[in-house]
Amino acid sequence: MIKYVDIDKHINAFVFELDNVLYPEKDYLYQVYYLFAGFLEYTELLDAQVLVKLMVQTHEEQGAGAVFNVVQERFKLDDKYKFNFEHLLINAQVPLKLLLYPEMLLLLQDIVVDRKQIFIVTNGKPQQQLNKIKHTDWQGLEKYLTCYFAEEIVAKPEPDMVDMLIKKHNLQRREIVMIGASETDQLCAQACGIDYIDAHKNY
Repeated sequence: MIKYVDIDKHINAFVFELDNVLYPEKDYLYQVYYLFAGFLEYTELLDAQVLVKLMVQTHEEQGAGAVFNVVQERFKLDDKYKFNFEHLLINAQVPLKLLLYPEMLLLLQDIVVDRKQIFIVTNGKPQQQLNKIKHTDWQGLEKYLTCYFAEEIVAKPEPDMVDMLIKKHNLQRREIVMIGASETDQLCAQACGIDYIDAHKNY
């Protein structure tokens, strides 16, 4: 678990990924599955509970990318429903707020109290990532966040968005740390010449 007191005091800027770093991505996706199942129950008279169970199980066993295909094959769905599913993935008005990992909430609060800068540089479709950010319960921290969507330039691990951020905010690489939870973020930090911390490693 990362604790602010354990981070080098010379660090003045923190760069976070969003998914599975600040909050569990499945908390968003599972709500999308719930909404899609409700839609199919209404349009195709399928059992929403059975659909949700299948989608969650597929997500856990095969990953998010397999979910629609498995449901389509099992229930012989028309291809038109793929549009509905993908639209929901990007624009869903999820019923429950997305909650930050407790340790990340504490870390963000400590960074704000110490008047350091917080950036989110996230991969994924910009509209979808923005939707997740809008549905996250930031507990008042949102006004201290500066968000960038890497794919508006080029996705991480390419360093382009972080390099742009460094120039735009007049930062020194030695005063920046990237906090992520994937090899992609680790490689990006290396390419940028900045420190990296694994968000969920026990220190």
